[in-house]
Amino acid sequence: MRSDLIFGALTHVSNRYKLCQLASKATRKLHKPNTRLQDTTNEVLERFKDTVPMSTSEDVDVDPLPRAA
Repeated sequence: MRSDLIFGALTHVSNRYKLCQLASKATRKLHKPNTRLQDTTNEVLERFKDTVPMSTSEDVDVDPLPRAA
C-alpha cells in the first residue's frame, strides 16, 4: 500500500512537503516510457524507505545575490 511506503519514507525525511518535492523530482527523472506513473512513484518511495534521499549539501545556507540599487 502506498501509505505504508510514505510512512516508511518519512523515517528519513521529516518534512512531508520536502518528501513530496523529492518524490516528484525523482519520479520525473526515473520514469520510463510505456510504464505506469504509479509504479514509478512506488519504486521511488521504496528507495526512499531504504535510503536517505537528501544529502547534507542541500542544507547549506547560501547568501542571496546582491540586489541592484
